[in-house]
Amino acid sequence: MGRYILKRLWHTVYVAVGISIISFFFIHLSGDPVMLMLPPDASHAEVEALREQLGFNDPLPVQYWRFASHAVRGDLGTSLYHRVPAIDLIFERLPASLELAGAAMLIALVVSIPLGIVSAVKRGSFWDVSSMLGALFGLSMPHFWLGIMMILLFSVHLGWLPTSGRGTLAHLIMPSLALGLSLMAMFARLTRSVMLEVLSQDYVRTARAKGLREQWVIGKHALKNALIPLVTVAGMQFGFLIGGTVIIETVFAWPGVGRLVVQAIFSRDYPLVQAAVLVLAVLFVLINLITDLVYLYLDPQISYLEAK
Repeated sequence: MGRYILKRLWHTVYVAVGISIISFFFIHLSGDPVMLMLPPDASHAEVEALREQLGFNDPLPVQYWRFASHAVRGDLGTSLYHRVPAIDLIFERLPASLELAGAAMLIALVVSIPLGIVSAVKRGSFWDVSSMLGALFGLSMPHFWLGIMMILLFSVHLGWLPTSGRGTLAHLIMPSLALGLSLMAMFARLTRSVMLEVLSQDYVRTARAKGLREQWVIGKHALKNALIPLVTVAGMQFGFLIGGTVIIETVFAWPGVGRLVVQAIFSRDYPLVQAAVLVLAVLFVLINLITDLVYLYLDPQISYLEAK
């Protein structure tokens, strides 16, 4: 396993380099940030002086080499808008994004797995039909609409929860529910389909023929194998959630990385955008590595040492 982890960590280096190159050159196609940093009446000489000071007059390969050489030392540049190291801003906002993504994922898994199991075991029943219709409703509902409706109901009309911000558990409830509802629907449908396939396998029929209790057959034999596809999807979705909660963070004024990146894009803050993209890409790869290690726990027959 140690060899596999080292191999995957080495692959992370290739991913980081590729992402940094792509993001660097595409970001520089969006325009000149110097024009946003100076007043409209700035002279041509002032514009050129600031461009020279920031190194924007150098060729793009030279600018990228300067960025990469500093990045390997942990320096991802200084935010042009905030005037502080970009990495400090990202790590300041990252706990908020992790908290929101983790809460949404926890809610989705806790609700969807039992719901999917019940739907599979009681296939065709009222519980099956109603839960799958609810899952379809959850998949069809936009995050931003659900968030706004929650604010109107629970904050404006009932006054139970705060409208926005971060700080207490009450601030976390609505954004995590709005973000986790579509995940809950996705996981419930996936759990049901996988459980239906697993329950038809020979080893499950053998366990039932031995006289084992149905709860033991489902929990011990069927569920563990059914969780493998769910772990795959959950791991990927968690990686997407960390950097992809822009709409929910905007609706609830949640101080996360996604909202920070959007603000940086509008202000053409190149160093901050580049640093955020690089950090989120590496974090996504590490989450996938953890997902692969969970496979080994769920199915010890998987041999990572032989993986190419």
